[in-house]
Amino acid sequence: MIGKRVAQRMHELEWSEGELGRRSGVPQPTIHRILTGTSASPRQANVEKLAKALGVTSEWLWKGGEAPDIVTGPHSNIEPGPRIRGFVPLISWVQAGTWCEMQDVLELQDVENWLPCAVSHSSATFALRVRGLSMYNPHERRSFLDGDIIFVDPNKDYENGSLVIAKLADSKEATFKQLVLEGSRRFLKPLNPSWPDPIIELPEDASICGVVVSKLEIF
Repeated sequence: MIGKRVAQRMHELEWSEGELGRRSGVPQPTIHRILTGTSASPRQANVEKLAKALGVTSEWLWKGGEAPDIVTGPHSNIEPGPRIRGFVPLISWVQAGTWCEMQDVLELQDVENWLPCAVSHSSATFALRVRGLSMYNPHERRSFLDGDIIFVDPNKDYENGSLVIAKLADSKEATFKQLVLEGSRRFLKPLNPSWPDPIIELPEDASICGVVVSKLEIF
């Protein structure tokens, strides 16, 4: 039974259902159904995600037997990529505006997708799809095109120059800008040097929902 093998690996790794869900990107209720046998034939995509997170092959989860770690083949011309440090939800800009009010990732509904994140991050981290070109600067290393994916960690402390997701009190959606600190005053600045909208000052009732820690370019 696939649930018993998943449970075996969870026990070996000392992971809870929530931890496996965070690392694999499979929703915790789905993992619970697999463990209890309610879902005796889970989706292949979910099994592959669980196998990758647990360090075993999907074939072993399905059929049992020896459970080798996943390794890169000796004759492969593909180098191992960055170590995946968990999956985070890709959400909308409206959801990002209310993210700070949520107590748990599992409260989130209508997640577009779960994406692997290769940098260290907290369990509250989420992903957003960049809209527009206000943060595009062809002359700088930090530059973001329309459609790029950014990873945002609400638990990371911001500082002068941080790239942040902020929300104004009178707006339903969040915005992506560079943070500029001048004494006790806070400003939001676009990275695009040709962007027509100027730097704006953040009022006291505005909130910073998180700091951008990484990006994923989509080709």
